[in-house]
This record gives sequence, C-alpha cells and structure tokens, in this order.
Amino acid sequence: MAAPLAVDLESGRTPFSTTLRESTRRVHERAHHSRYMRDLFGGDLDLHDYARLAAQYWYIYQAIEQAGDAMRRDPVGGRFVFDELRRVPALAVDLEFLYGERWRDRIQPVPATEDYVQRIRSVAFDWAGGYVAHHYTRYLGDLAGGQAVRKLLATVHGVDGPGALFYSFDEVGSVPAFRKRYKALLDGTPWTGAERTRIVTETLVAFEFNIAVLDDLAG
Repeated sequence: MAAPLAVDLESGRTPFSTTLRESTRRVHERAHHSRYMRDLFGGDLDLHDYARLAAQYWYIYQAIEQAGDAMRRDPVGGRFVFDELRRVPALAVDLEFLYGERWRDRIQPVPATEDYVQRIRSVAFDWAGGYVAHHYTRYLGDLAGGQAVRKLLATVHGVDGPGALFYSFDEVGSVPAFRKRYKALLDGTPWTGAERTRIVTETLVAFEFNIAVLDDLAG
C-alpha cells in the first residue's frame, strides 16, 4: 500500500477531495480486505450470504436518503443531494428478487447496522458536514469498488438485473464525469479548517461502521 500523502486540514491548501481520499486510504483498505469481502471475492459465499449484505444496505440507505431529504434546503448539504444516486428503490427490487415477495418480514439488521443507522440519524440530519461524510463514504464507494461486486454477481451467480440493481447507476450517466463533478463540489465548498477536520473525522467513523457491519456478517 502506498504511503498516504501529507495533507493539510487546516489551511485549505490541499483540495478537500484529496484530503478525504488520502485521510481514509488506510481504513478503506481495511474494509476492502475484511474477512467478509475476502470470502465474497474468494467464492466462499453463496447468493444468500450476499443477500444478507444487501439487507443491511436497505437500513443504511434509508437513513442516508432520509437525511438527504432533510438536507435538501440546506445551503451546503443541499449541494450533495443527488436524486439520481438514490439506492432505496433499487434495493427494494433486489431484495424481492433475493428474498421473495415477503422480503420485509425476512430481513433484519445486524447489531453494527443498528449502530450505524443511529449514528447517521445523530449527525447527518442537521449537520451538513455529517451528511457529506456519510454520503461520500457510501456513494463514492458504490460508484467505484462496488462495480466489482456487480461483476461478481453476474459472473459467479448469474445475477444481472434484479438482485444487482443496487450497483446500476444508469441515471448518473458518465460515472467518471459525475465523480469529477462531486470532487469539484467538495473542493469548491468553502469549508473552514475546523469543519474540514470534523468532516474527515466523521468520514473515518463512517468507514469504521462499514467495517463493523462486514465483521458482523462474517461472524
């Protein structure tokens, strides 16, 4: 793993998108190499095991997207509300495919997911920086590394369409162009030095919650 670049949180000389990427590089690698992800990509998990992860996303994305609704009129948080990113409708289709028509009665959050959702509700509904921290952690990952899961579902389990729609971002259009636009928003928002530090800290917290969810699923 490459050593993280030195970043300057306080002065703002480093683009904030770079600050976030480099500050979270190590925890991102930990998530990628978690036991659950190793087993998933190693072919040791079946479709039911993946379905349990999709079920956790149902609870997590409901909370994030409800926070987005609360942030819609916020002068800062509202910039990061993208309806084309919403995952809850796709998750509903996927979970019906994976669990059947009564899927709502068959899924449940693991303890780490409950803690994660509670954290989102405590920081992302009335603090724009908290919303951005959790939004960035999940959606930017889905647009990048999440596509490897989509490929795995198609090649290993024959699931392409319902069951894997969570990873389909057709509404976004060009993903590289969208990521460039998102990074420009991060860099162009006039965060104070203290706010940059708070957001980085909360982004690290969000990654830790994601790792905890994966650990619960692996257990």
